[in-house]
Amino acid sequence: MFLSETYRKIASDGIWNNNIVFGQNLALCPLLAVTGTATNGLGMGLATLVVITASNGLISLTRHLIPNEIRIPIFVLLIATLVTLVDIIMNAWAHELYKVLGLFIALIVTNCALLGRAEAFASKQPVKESLWDGLMMGIGFTIVLVALGAAREISATGTLFANASLLLGESFRFLEVTVIPNYKGFLLMALPPGGFIMLAFLIVGKRLIDQKIALIKAATATTSTIPTLATEE
Repeated sequence: MFLSETYRKIASDGIWNNNIVFGQNLALCPLLAVTGTATNGLGMGLATLVVITASNGLISLTRHLIPNEIRIPIFVLLIATLVTLVDIIMNAWAHELYKVLGLFIALIVTNCALLGRAEAFASKQPVKESLWDGLMMGIGFTIVLVALGAAREISATGTLFANASLLLGESFRFLEVTVIPNYKGFLLMALPPGGFIMLAFLIVGKRLIDQKIALIKAATATTSTIPTLATEE
């Protein structure tokens, strides 16, 4: 099944072009606070993905019923309700991870990205497109959280996906890997300043990839115009 142009654009924007972190520079507080390990990043990312997808769908579904003058408080109330549900579920089913993420799950409600998507997209678009936008934005955010968490975890402790079984169950214990045996550790990467440093490297990497893609597209466009000009002559 092939996606339409609209859905492909929403997907590319959410995952890459207009990524919550790389493109919009939002949600930096939880990004830097909980990405000490890849597992923490994955847990926070999945929780945010569920909330942003559900909130987009709910707001789009009720967009014609919400008075324009009080739409922002209503958006916040709906998001807070969904965050509370996720908070309760994580406390019940992933308690050990919940103790690590704790406060930051509740703070999802203050995540500017959720309110931003509600205001800029979900309140103006049909339900299917809004759900797809929330899903893609959530996946893009989760990818960044996991990538940053993995980079910090490897450089700080030499491990990858430590305690993944607490989030995903015992069957996923195979993800818990010691990348660098007998590693002495690099404390800076486990602290917030290390998060800023590693995030900077990721942003630079993304910009370099964008520049490379732009150069390839420009070269391809130039090459394709040469035969056309020759034919016209």
